[in-house]
Amino acid sequence: MATDYDAPRKQDEELKSDSIEELKAQRNQKQASQVDEDEAVAADSYELPGADLSNEELSVRVLPKQNDEFTCMECFLVRHRSQLANDDESHPVCTDCAG
Repeated sequence: MATDYDAPRKQDEELKSDSIEELKAQRNQKQASQVDEDEAVAADSYELPGADLSNEELSVRVLPKQNDEFTCMECFLVRHRSQLANDDESHPVCTDCAG
């Protein structure tokens, strides 16, 4: 959009009407229209259906790291050897982190 920088920006009567008190009153009016609500209180009022998992127990079988796996030193995920990006055994990095 082209802007004419030589054109007057405000007329004299507009400059007189923009007093500091009037601008403060407008700002206070805009701020008063906003609702101040505590996020924690708002989050407590929401209840998701079926979200009560207090009596649930997770049963996960954890396997030790296999011979064909490595732990990436960047993301700390256990990956298969086919995802190894470098041959440095002291600092193995997966292809996702290297690329």
